[in-house]
Amino acid sequence: MINLRVGGVPEHFNLPWHLCLEEGLFEKAGINVQWTDFPGGTGAMTRELRHDGLDVALVLTEGIVADISLGNRSKIVSFYTSTPLQWGVHTTAYNKFEVVKDVDPMIFSISRWGSGSHLMAYVYARKRGLNPMRDIAFKIVGDLTGARESLADKTSNLFLWEKFTTKPYVDSGELKILDIIPTPWPCFAIAAREDILSKESKAVNDLVHIVLNRAKKFKQDPESIKLVARRYGQKSTDVKEWLKITDWVGKPGDKFDSFQTVIDSLTELNIIKTELQVDKIIAK
Repeated sequence: MINLRVGGVPEHFNLPWHLCLEEGLFEKAGINVQWTDFPGGTGAMTRELRHDGLDVALVLTEGIVADISLGNRSKIVSFYTSTPLQWGVHTTAYNKFEVVKDVDPMIFSISRWGSGSHLMAYVYARKRGLNPMRDIAFKIVGDLTGARESLADKTSNLFLWEKFTTKPYVDSGELKILDIIPTPWPCFAIAAREDILSKESKAVNDLVHIVLNRAKKFKQDPESIKLVARRYGQKSTDVKEWLKITDWVGKPGDKFDSFQTVIDSLTELNIIKTELQVDKIIAK
């Protein structure tokens, strides 16, 4: 039995992984998956990849590409989803802002430096014609709970997070959603440390194929709407909308041409500061 430490966010996107675990699909292939939830998101997982705390991680595409450019000795094995992430631009319901242009100062809650909430704030600012290096500021909050607390006490006033995950807080009246920005690329990728790939490439490859096959069945199963709603405390109508716009890749090489767009965008934003080639971030 080969042991692989795998991490991901505790959100509905990763339910196919939990179904694989519950159904013993990894175990049947001789793989013992030790799963860890990371509420802190991609920034927390890239740190663990760097420091031998994880072998494989389900990370936001922009976050892992940026961290590899900074020396993270990991490679991208596959995209996980083939569709964008719908980032909601949130604020507390208890302030005066009704549209983003009225928010002043623009202080974004972010989980960590290099996280998706951090990098997408740059992308969003540029989309709105702002100078990301001059016109916005950040407050590190750790995770969604920290962001909600920061917005409530007004030490920050904007927060980017996946809109279906935050929908219950919008419905309850705690948060307002002011805008939506989709990632300009497939949102989630599967990354593994280089030393794990050199020793256990077959196991990692088997792992990826198993979860992608299970995700395909999950997408096609009409009972998945009820399952997600029950496990993640969401409305069935919201889950139905999410499943309609979300697809998982069919095989590991799918959508790899999208990585050049990621590199170009992050380079333009000065997040990637050195030349980075696509073949340097992808596992052979």
